[in-house]
Order: sequence, then structure tokens, then C-alpha cells
Amino acid sequence: MPVARYCLVAVDCPDPAALAGFYAALLGGEVRQDGEDWYDLYAPGDHRIAFQRAPGHRPPEWPRADDNSQQLHLDLKVDDMADAESQVLALGGMPLDLDDEDGKRGFRVYADPAGHPFCLVRA
Repeated sequence: MPVARYCLVAVDCPDPAALAGFYAALLGGEVRQDGEDWYDLYAPGDHRIAFQRAPGHRPPEWPRADDNSQQLHLDLKVDDMADAESQVLALGGMPLDLDDEDGKRGFRVYADPAGHPFCLVRA
């Protein structure tokens, strides 16, 4: 029997409303505010991501493994990599590593507007 049940992933950021909006545009779903410093995205598939204000937030530096390494990242499946990339960049995402070896690697790495890495993964 498990000790706990998964509830959500919480993401530290300087502007939780803006970052929740970015991920809502990327994944779909509904953003709900739960206080001045906390927003939840209820994404399709019964998934929940929370965004909390973190004063002095410093984004992780991908792909470092020292004192400012990435803490976690999201993998997001896409059917059309080029179309998804175009939309991510239009939403304010930033490219970190786009060399997917002409599709052999199967993923590309971006940062959200607060600097958190995430991957688009070919479905």
C-alpha cells in the first residue's frame, strides 16, 4: 500500500499568474487563483500544476549540475514538433537545446518565461 497519493507539482516563480497563464496556453485547462501568491492550473487529464510566488527567484541553469542546477523539468508530448515549437516561442518560451539530431533524439529543451526547463517530446 502506498504511503501517499500524488497531488500536484508546485513551481516557484516570480509571477505565478503569468506563469500559470503560459502553461494554460500551452496545455489547456483552467487557472484558479488561491491567494495572492498561489495559482493552480487544472490541466486536461486530471493533472494539476501549482505556481507559487518566490521572492528573489533565480531560474535554474540548464544543464548545470552544481549549486544552480535544474530542480525538475516537465516532459510534454507533441505530435508536430515544428508546430509546437513555434507556439511555445510565440507564448514566450525560450530555446535551450533545439538540436534533436534531425529528429533522432526525439526531444527539444526550452525554458518557460520564468526560466524553468521543459522538454517537448515527440509523441
